Amino acid sequence: MRFAAISDVHGNRAALDAVLDDIAAQQITDIVNLGDHCSGPLEARRAAERLMQLDGPAIRGNHDRTLIEAAPEAMGASDAAAYAELAAGHLAWLASLPATLVYRDEVFLCHGTPASDHHYWLETVSADGRLHLAAYAAIERCAAGLEFGLMLCGHSHVPRAVRLRDGRLVVNPGSVGCPGYEDETPSAHVVETGLPDASYAILERRQGRWQATFRHVAYDHGAMAALALERGRPEWAQVLDCGWLRG
Repeated sequence: MRFAAISDVHGNRAALDAVLDDIAAQQITDIVNLGDHCSGPLEARRAAERLMQLDGPAIRGNHDRTLIEAAPEAMGASDAAAYAELAAGHLAWLASLPATLVYRDEVFLCHGTPASDHHYWLETVSADGRLHLAAYAAIERCAAGLEFGLMLCGHSHVPRAVRLRDGRLVVNPGSVGCPGYEDETPSAHVVETGLPDASYAILERRQGRWQATFRHVAYDHGAMAALALERGRPEWAQVLDCGWLRG
């Protein structure tokens, strides 16, 4: 089995188009989508329409849940910007997506952890407000009871793979559309991937063992940075431009 995993598009239609073109160039037709499709100051409607056209499984992320559950006046700036662009059909599609899913009876899909769409599976936040690899025991605990050789998550935007002692593989494909952000949960922290490219992963089972290949795809990130700046989001503009928020 060979397929692609995408996550955290965050309304970046230009990055999404580049990733889908790259996936097609790898002669891959099956794509799974791990959520957070629209939230952000970019092109939420256009991104949603392209994602709705994909013939593959998708789940919802924490920002997708906010878009369908929260009152507009209670939303943060990125969710409110996306909500203002989306029509009823787009919101109905988001509402139809499950929180978790099993793909082809073999691969477990979630956005954050199996139990939560807003907690990190493979990372933890340090005292200095940075994201780093979580302790092995914590990663393993989240996988308890999941009898799948491959488990996929998103949410942190950081491409990463962790092999458990029993051979199971947990993979985060990184973010298609947003290479960094600031967040207050579980405490104030910054995430920076250090490159502006769109990220995704190719998953392949070879001789009964799952392998992950991470791909970083160049696109016109400068145009998306300019759009973010035009829409009053300089922090988005900076991270889209270079992959850093404070660098």
